[in-house]
Amino acid sequence: MRRFEFAVNREHARAVNEIVADMRRLGALAIGAAVLLGLGTGYLIWLNHPWAYLLAVAFALGAVTALWVGLWTPRRSSIDKLYADGELVPAVISETHPSGVVLLALVDVAKPEATDPRYALVIRKVRDLPGHQKRAGERVPSVAVRTDRAPRQVGERWQSVSAMPIAWGTRDDAVIERARAAISEVEWRLLTDNLALADKVRRSSAKRLLLDPHQLPGDLGA
Repeated sequence: MRRFEFAVNREHARAVNEIVADMRRLGALAIGAAVLLGLGTGYLIWLNHPWAYLLAVAFALGAVTALWVGLWTPRRSSIDKLYADGELVPAVISETHPSGVVLLALVDVAKPEATDPRYALVIRKVRDLPGHQKRAGERVPSVAVRTDRAPRQVGERWQSVSAMPIAWGTRDDAVIERARAAISEVEWRLLTDNLALADKVRRSSAKRLLLDPHQLPGDLGA
């Protein structure tokens, strides 16, 4: 796994890092849902009807899952940990809008225990991208943020994968350029050549498009 080390500017990251903000928001919502489901479980048990006990079991399972997400998310949303654990990946701007830009990234969605990598194109719409020109084709070095949305891992691929720009963790243009240079030209060219696929990725339910390993160039291929 290709990692990229740099000193994270926490003040800057807290102000612009949208993934950290999203994960903290998710944690708060999950805790709220766990409380409501817990209250619902108690009320159904209090009703003391056979059908109520069946619903209570479902509510209780939902409460446990929501509580797990609520407690697990804050640990995952540490800015330093996300950058330290994430793999350095290429992303390019595929579209620009008045409200932000769309990033198209190349990410290995296979889990560590998988026998082979499984590359996919993923997209993410971002509101702010300091340190970069907001134009199609702009190279945006990022780290992959991979998560599962359930307590137990299922399958050999991550359920949720996103790209977090290095620029969300530093104001230093030299750091961004160093990260850009650490990614091979083959990967950058692969993304640039497939910018037209961004719309197809956006329309997919998982917001990602698996690539045929036999059609990938160089060391990325089968």
